[in-house]
Amino acid sequence: METQRRKDTAPEVALRKILFAEGLRYRVNYKVPGAPHRTIDIAFPGRRVAVFIDGCFWHGCPEHGVAPKHNSQWWATKLAKNRQRDIETTALLKSQGWTVLRFWEHEDLDEETARVKSVIANR
Repeated sequence: METQRRKDTAPEVALRKILFAEGLRYRVNYKVPGAPHRTIDIAFPGRRVAVFIDGCFWHGCPEHGVAPKHNSQWWATKLAKNRQRDIETTALLKSQGWTVLRFWEHEDLDEETARVKSVIANR
């Protein structure tokens, strides 16, 4: 697990490049207010918009998430904790007035970009 990227994953970088090219400026790996050990993948602090790109395996994608065969009970617990942490982080940010956008790593980049731009424009 130590060798797995936690930041700057290919889906995150791809979305950031497009947003930057569109003229949007953001913060990367921004600390979640009130939760110092958690970060927002792409944050627009002035507008209070948080964007997360969730990996299918690590966050339990219903379409592409795969249950490991070895040490399955440990992994089931680990992945359930990841999903619970995502729910808690989203709730914490929303309680502070943030808009939270979560995308799966396999989702269409153009659709993600359009959604982010729309939310930013309306904040």
